Amino acid sequence: MAIAYRQQLDDDTEFALWRIEEEADELYGQLQLNDEEKAYVDKLSSGKRHLHWLGTRVLLRKMLRTDEYIDCKVDSHGKPYLVNLPYHISLSHSFDFAAVMLSKSRPVGIDIEQVKQKVERIAHKFMRPEELAAIKPERKIEQLYVCWCAKEAVYKCYGQKEVSFADHILLQPFDFQHHGVVDARLKKEDINLPYEVNYLQYEDYMVGYVKG
Repeated sequence: MAIAYRQQLDDDTEFALWRIEEEADELYGQLQLNDEEKAYVDKLSSGKRHLHWLGTRVLLRKMLRTDEYIDCKVDSHGKPYLVNLPYHISLSHSFDFAAVMLSKSRPVGIDIEQVKQKVERIAHKFMRPEELAAIKPERKIEQLYVCWCAKEAVYKCYGQKEVSFADHILLQPFDFQHHGVVDARLKKEDINLPYEVNYLQYEDYMVGYVKG
């Protein structure tokens, strides 16, 4: 399967979605991996987790348009980075999709989630009371997923642990559209960072993406 959706945000920032329809062997055959990565893949159980890891790496390779080995590692906070290429990256996946965001100039964050009713049961865990009060009854589930994806994207863009979605990432009220913007702010101790988070409803998935 080719790239399902791709959007250029500015001269050096873009993101793309890959619909994972391949078997693991087919994805594996499109990658160049070192011994450490091969050992990691071998430890992954077959199924979605296996396909997600392979799918994000295949999409990363397609977006970078290279046949060379891509040294992609994860730092102590769990944030992926490229060792020898001048890009900030963010990776995400959900069910049948992988997502990758790239920028040469600024940190980025992306999250993709399949929209399901269960989010309503856990909304109080990642949203503040005033954020929940601003959710409108119409398209409530979609709005909750916008909030989750926006906060996850900000968290990934910031790139450090010990950030609470409810306590430290604050969202302004927004009018839900299929493609829109949410103003967010990360406030923790002496940190106070504004973010303009974009979101996109793609089929039955929600995507949140942000530049630092």
